[in-house]
Amino acid sequence: MKNITKILSILVIALFSISCTQAQTTIKVAQNNDWVFVSPIVPKIDITAVNNSQNAVKELVTLQIETDKHEKLFVLSQTADILGKDSAKITFEFSLQAGFYRCEVFLANSSVKQFNIGVNPEEIVSKPDYQPDIKEFWDRAKAELALVKPEYKITQIKDTFNNKQRKLYLVKMKSLGGVEVGGFLSVPVKKGKFPADIHYMGYGSKPWQPGGMADRVEFVLSTRNQGLYENTATGNQWICWGLEDIEKYYYRGAFMDLIRAIDFVCSLPSVDTENIFAEGASQGGAFTLAAAALDNRLKAIAPQIPFLSDYPDYFQIVDWPGNWLLDKQKELKMSDEQFYKNLSYFDIKNIVQWITCPVIMGVGLQDDVCPPHTNFSGYNLITTKKEYRIYPNEKHSTGKGWWEAKEEFWGK
Repeated sequence: MKNITKILSILVIALFSISCTQAQTTIKVAQNNDWVFVSPIVPKIDITAVNNSQNAVKELVTLQIETDKHEKLFVLSQTADILGKDSAKITFEFSLQAGFYRCEVFLANSSVKQFNIGVNPEEIVSKPDYQPDIKEFWDRAKAELALVKPEYKITQIKDTFNNKQRKLYLVKMKSLGGVEVGGFLSVPVKKGKFPADIHYMGYGSKPWQPGGMADRVEFVLSTRNQGLYENTATGNQWICWGLEDIEKYYYRGAFMDLIRAIDFVCSLPSVDTENIFAEGASQGGAFTLAAAALDNRLKAIAPQIPFLSDYPDYFQIVDWPGNWLLDKQKELKMSDEQFYKNLSYFDIKNIVQWITCPVIMGVGLQDDVCPPHTNFSGYNLITTKKEYRIYPNEKHSTGKGWWEAKEEFWGK
């Protein structure tokens, strides 16, 4: 028993010593250029090692850089001699091709910081892989939609925000295949014609009501099987539904729902049809780009962290929901050639060439759901007026200032 107690005491002391050693030096990584380096600026990471103890220390600081596909590129190390209660600055400079990269900082052998950086994002090349008949494919879908009577139904409902400046409505309508879609509509109480904002929702987002602005019409769309129409009994793997047949694939209908939403907004007497805007995040960002590509009635758009783009690269960078699609491919026993061919009709990067309105895009640099590489794969193929904002500390979101940047861009 005494031996066990002695061993435990030694372990506690050892663990305490390790903890103290790690705590005596802390690392701070400067956010040079918000971690996005555009030529002629050379990529540079500044690190400050702070010695919190009274005694001088010698520390090994290492920077490891990988591609966003987890391919290790290089490891850089420097040793710093730091006096007690002092600090040392360490700078790593390097060259990288256009792209986004994973950085990891080590103190001795312990990882202390992980973050992504970008280099010349507008030079990232993701070549389109669309099929020769892609334009015909979408023209045919739009022609089918035009034959479906929308049967708009608008019902005033209670406003949970108790906003006296607007009236709130529940909207229902018919889209491609006679499928019902709908959403929430906010219309200013005062008379007149107003600009309209269409909000496209993220993958699996719960239905939400717009906050309501006194001088804008707002419509939040729930596409088929999502939002107001989600059925838990059928699951949420819509991205896999009908994968084996491009005529029946989920996003063929969903993309037509986006156009039907524009049809609806244009039908409202309170809307200035020359000033219809669209925005959304994640799947909603992809929907925003798709809507502008397939319909030229939008004045300007603001996609955030857009999804559904550059599938071949996407599957190499992140797992979800690509793992669902890859599992479905195996279940259907589809060849890679057929798998990517089918998806190519719905890949955002393959249709953005048709966009005719200005675009502002928001990007979360640390996003591991819709990574920046895939955001720019489509953005870089847009030929209209465009701008982007990268938020260095954000993951699957945009940061402070996005709303103001969007409104300023839309107002130009």
